[in-house]
Amino acid sequence: MTQKIALVTGASRGLGSAMAEQLALRGWHVVAVARTVGGLEDLDDRVKRAGLPGAGGLTLAPMDVTTDDAMRHLCRSIHDRWGGLGLWVHAAIHAAPLAPAGHIDPKDWDKSIATNTRATGMLIPMVEPLLRAHRGTALFLDDPQAGKPFFGAYGATKAAQIALARSWQAETAKHGPRVMIQTPAPLPTATRARFFPGEDRARLADVQAEAARLLDLL
Repeated sequence: MTQKIALVTGASRGLGSAMAEQLALRGWHVVAVARTVGGLEDLDDRVKRAGLPGAGGLTLAPMDVTTDDAMRHLCRSIHDRWGGLGLWVHAAIHAAPLAPAGHIDPKDWDKSIATNTRATGMLIPMVEPLLRAHRGTALFLDDPQAGKPFFGAYGATKAAQIALARSWQAETAKHGPRVMIQTPAPLPTATRARFFPGEDRARLADVQAEAARLLDLL
């Protein structure tokens, strides 16, 4: 197996989409997972329009990371087709609206737990054998908002996600797979716009440039 295979969860928008695009342009074949079909199709169009020699391709997988059976089937399909993964970028996130801890909507709380924490805990055992097979790397994207006012649901569940990743990182330090945790620069994404309305977005980092920077760290 000579082709490099990457799985990007949360690939339809923001940094996840930019990383999937950068990987494909660098020759990887990217399995792009997201719930938003239109976002995945836009990603595919951007890669095809670039027309770079040696560019990889995309397998679009419109599914929800919180659906265990769908993700299990996808991982089995990756194994059967390619034998493993060289990279997993986990960018899937639910950004609950900002709210005081005493007024968090139960639906937002449940969705935050399901997407940010539970899905990560379910995906790690599914993806780990695929990464081991190709001596691959898992990349998690930190966003340290825990404990800040009004970030209760997002901050707590994102912190729990990163805590899971750090445990996995410590457990696999000697024998792999390699687990990396990086904190991206502030980016002009839709998620950040909801968290920080009115912010001067011209001062934020370029999403594509930040995706390239993070991939250069691998």
